[in-house]
Amino acid sequence: MQRKLISFDWAIKRILRSKANFDILEGFLSELLKEDITILEVLESESNQDLKNDKFNRLDIKVKNQKQEIVLIEIQYDREMDYLQRILYASSKAISEHMKESDSYAKVTKIISISILYFDFGDGDDYIYKGTTNFIGLHKHTQLKLNEKQKELYKVDNVENIYPEYYLIKIKNFDNNAKDSLDEWINFLKNEEIPENPKAKGLLKAKETLDYLKMDDEERAEYERYQKSLHDQASAYESTYVVGKIDGLKEGIEKGIEQGIEQEKINIAKNLLEILDDKTISLKTGLHTDFIKNLRNT
Repeated sequence: MQRKLISFDWAIKRILRSKANFDILEGFLSELLKEDITILEVLESESNQDLKNDKFNRLDIKVKNQKQEIVLIEIQYDREMDYLQRILYASSKAISEHMKESDSYAKVTKIISISILYFDFGDGDDYIYKGTTNFIGLHKHTQLKLNEKQKELYKVDNVENIYPEYYLIKIKNFDNNAKDSLDEWINFLKNEEIPENPKAKGLLKAKETLDYLKMDDEERAEYERYQKSLHDQASAYESTYVVGKIDGLKEGIEKGIEQGIEQEKINIAKNLLEILDDKTISLKTGLHTDFIKNLRNT
C-alpha cells in the first residue's frame, strides 16, 4: 500500500519554505523548467499590499533562484474566468516590487509564473501549457532577435527570456500515466502518490519529508481541518451552481456562486480561528479583521 502523503499545497505553505527542504521545491522547478534550479531564498509574497483593494493576495510562494530570477508559484482551487489577467497582474507587480527606482529598464527582473490549477480552465486537452512573449514580423513572419550588444546588455540570448514566462498545470487533465520524471511530479500533485524509486529530482526527499504518519497529533488535526475546508469549498460551489441552474436564470447562477464563495470564506475563517491570528485569517480569506473578531465572540 502507498503511504499517505501530505498534499503539495499544504507542504508549500508550511514545510517547503524552510531552507532545509529547499531541495524538494528545487526538484520540482528543475523538472518543470528543464534546468537545474537552486533557490537562494523564499521572498515575502504579501509585501506592500493593501488588503482591501489589492487582488494580489493569493500567491502561495515566491522564490529567487541563482540567476536572480523571481519564481511565483500559486496553487488554485477556485474557478476564475479572469485567471489569466490575474497572473498577468501578479507578474507585473513582482517586476515593479523588485526594481529599484535608480535602475535602468535593462535590469527588469525576469519573472516565472507557475500556476497549479485544480479546476477546469480554458479549452485544451494538454495538462501543461507554457506561455512566452515573442515578436513576429507581419509581412515576412520572421522572429525578432537580439543583436550582440543587446545580448550583452540584457544578459540573455532571446527576446522571450526578458519577458515573464507562464506555466499553467491543469491537474485534472493528467491521465495518471507518468511517462517521464516531470510526470512523476504531476502524478504526486494530483494523486499524492510517489513511486518506490522515483526518478524525478526532489521526489525521494518529498516522500520522506511529507509522510502523513510522521506528523504529530496537532499537525495532523490542523491538516485535516485544512483538507475539510477544501472539500467544503468545492461543495459550496457545486451546490450554489446547481441551484442557480435549476432556476434557469443567469442572475441566479451569478448570485448563488457569489453567496456560496462568501459563505465558504466564513467557513474557512471559522476553521482557522483556533490556529491562526485575526490578521493572518484576514489575509487568507479576504474577510475584514473586524468581522473575524466578531466570529470569535459568537
